[in-house]
Amino acid sequence: MAVRGYIFDYGGTLDTGGCHWGKTLWHAYQRADMPTDWAQFRRAYVYAERYIDAHGSIQRDDTFRTTLQTKIDLQTRYLCQHEGWTADETQRRNACRVLLDDLYKGVRRQTAHSREVLDSLRRDYPLALVSNFYGNMPTVLREFGLDHLFTTVIESAAVGIRKPDPRLFSLAIEALGLKPCEVAVVGDSIKKDILPAKSLGCHTIWLQGEGWDDTPPDTTVPDRIITDLMSLKR
Repeated sequence: MAVRGYIFDYGGTLDTGGCHWGKTLWHAYQRADMPTDWAQFRRAYVYAERYIDAHGSIQRDDTFRTTLQTKIDLQTRYLCQHEGWTADETQRRNACRVLLDDLYKGVRRQTAHSREVLDSLRRDYPLALVSNFYGNMPTVLREFGLDHLFTTVIESAAVGIRKPDPRLFSLAIEALGLKPCEVAVVGDSIKKDILPAKSLGCHTIWLQGEGWDDTPPDTTVPDRIITDLMSLKR
């Protein structure tokens, strides 16, 4: 059956063009010549994500820039306290500023690219967003001029379900008023986007980029593989 609507992931799809956020951050650390290796950074990244989840550190009206600032602050504090960084507080804050400016510039560029594709698609299809996020997705979408593009936004923090639970996609499909076989799901994660969508009977489009680890993905799972969202533009 022909595709009549689209569901998009946000993080790693619309904002980084398929690159896992852990790797996106790591490359910024490399560009800034931060004194850490991959193993140390990985521990800092995992710590920050778990801390945010446990403490509700992100508020509903926090912008993406604020969200990113919170993550970088937690990561660099961890690196100083547990991984041997010798930076004093002024040096750490300066490092945070460099990382934040670099990363935010990249996100603005990528979301502008994504917005061009979504603007084209929405002329012919209803669009939905399904994301594991912190409760501030509406604020983030407004920040990047994406809020007018989606018929519905299903955010994990708002509904109490996280991907890869396919129920998030079911909620979006229902909101679109379509059958699963009429919906194409676009995401950067085979585990969190492609597999649950496929289990419902959706068409699946994997945005292939740099993953969190070097484990080879099963490229036979998605129905289609792209390396740039522009491939979807009509």
